[in-house]
Amino acid sequence: MRHRIASIFLAALFLVPSAAAPPKTEMVAMRDGVRLATDIHLPPGEGPWPSILIMTPYGRKGMLPFAVVMNARGYAAVFQDFRGRFDSEGKDSPVFQSCGWTDHRDGYDTVEWIAAQPWSNGKVGGAGISGPGIALNMMAPSKPPHLVCLYVAVAFSSMYHQGAYQGGAFRKALMEGWLSQNKFSPDNLKSFRAHPDYDEFWKAYDCDAVADRVDVPVLFLGGWYDIFNAGTIRSYLTIQKKGGPGARGKCRLVMEAYGHGQSSDIVFPDTARPASTQIVNFLDWFDIWMKNDGKGIEAIPAVRYYVMGDPAGPAKEGNVWRSADDWPVPAKATPYYFHIDRTLRTDMPRKGASPRTYAYDPTDPVPTIGGANLLISKGPKDQRPVEKRKDVLLFTSAPLKEPVEVTGPLTVKLWASSSAPDTDFTAKLCDVYPDGRSIIVADGIIRARYRNSFEKPELLEPGKAYPFEIDLWWTSIVFGTGHRIRVALSSSNSPRFEPNPNTGKPSGADQETQVAKNAILLDAEHPSHIVLPVIER
Repeated sequence: MRHRIASIFLAALFLVPSAAAPPKTEMVAMRDGVRLATDIHLPPGEGPWPSILIMTPYGRKGMLPFAVVMNARGYAAVFQDFRGRFDSEGKDSPVFQSCGWTDHRDGYDTVEWIAAQPWSNGKVGGAGISGPGIALNMMAPSKPPHLVCLYVAVAFSSMYHQGAYQGGAFRKALMEGWLSQNKFSPDNLKSFRAHPDYDEFWKAYDCDAVADRVDVPVLFLGGWYDIFNAGTIRSYLTIQKKGGPGARGKCRLVMEAYGHGQSSDIVFPDTARPASTQIVNFLDWFDIWMKNDGKGIEAIPAVRYYVMGDPAGPAKEGNVWRSADDWPVPAKATPYYFHIDRTLRTDMPRKGASPRTYAYDPTDPVPTIGGANLLISKGPKDQRPVEKRKDVLLFTSAPLKEPVEVTGPLTVKLWASSSAPDTDFTAKLCDVYPDGRSIIVADGIIRARYRNSFEKPELLEPGKAYPFEIDLWWTSIVFGTGHRIRVALSSSNSPRFEPNPNTGKPSGADQETQVAKNAILLDAEHPSHIVLPVIER
């Protein structure tokens, strides 16, 4: 997805005073005869050279700064417009599929074309941030013989679960905003909306299902507030543990404190990747595999991750880099229960406790403030403006007497009912500062009809209690001494997620809506809670 994060990565590269030579442009033919516009920037001197490929939906001509640093390190730089984009032939629908392992294999064909050129030494790597990173995730399972390694930053591994839909709810602001901003064919949005279930259409985009086919090492870079947080981690886990022998055990994961672009509300200190990662910028990764045949990889931690915390807090309460040999790191899955008195505690709720109810009106949804977004309010923002609403239920711990470190996956387990045949349930985890600010850490949603399966939706029986799980994805944070842990429950978060009309029809199908009376059960028989992966100190 197009974002301003590329400047962050470029800032980490050393400055090179020289400029790249003018590129040579080729129209490279794919297996079906469609030709893709491809720029080749060669280093000065005599080749052949190893090559780094970037496939982009945003225009290959914007890649010049990368050509400068790649050429300076002795790499041929190859930039290509996606099929149907800018100067490339063909149709751009559906997005990313043409790079993959199905009907079109543009990534495979391009890698093999590069390897056959007289200026190439036969070694090809791929680099990609966001959209170009997704292209690499799609390309890797096709296994081009001359592909050596990949660098993939902030990219999804499943377009349904992490891109177009999350918890079964349409990611309205992300999908509509990104497609419109980048002037994609309207057919893309129509295709996405026509498939609200996880069906065969979406399975063609699901890289997780074919992770065992990936056979090259990949460096994955992500952020705790990134729009594809779960995709980065999921890609690492599936390929590191299930990939082919060329990938298994040889991948690396770096998780930072940013989102898909920066937010200035909370600025975490010391976020620059330390030299101990031994991967200060992406070219270091290519040097290991394309110039040193993998030598030195053993010295690099499998995972490097930034633990967030109160920027003004005392030392040893977050804001530090850590390394790990495996992921997730060992943690105690600790339930924090929602109590009728609005507290969040580790003790079970009492028998017979009454539920808490609220009315959810799709025409007056809870506005989005911060979180894992792209073009709208993003990052660690204060939630107090929306926490005052009657349709937002708060459960807050007592001030912490000692810090609580949470690193790993976050899950809310609800017992709930609705007067409607379908509705949504949302959850936010927040860090409440001593001054009262309620800073979002992570959030998620579940569309009720998908409570048992994203493939086979089931409507609700009004008034009947059901169990639900809300995936808030992943985080690493220390809730500091004097801070409080808060969970906010509701049924909307708009325009991050398209409001559920409560009618039983997919959102966007028509203009009909109805108000739902939703209830969160809070008794011992139905103990609604969040599971926090607590690191024992």
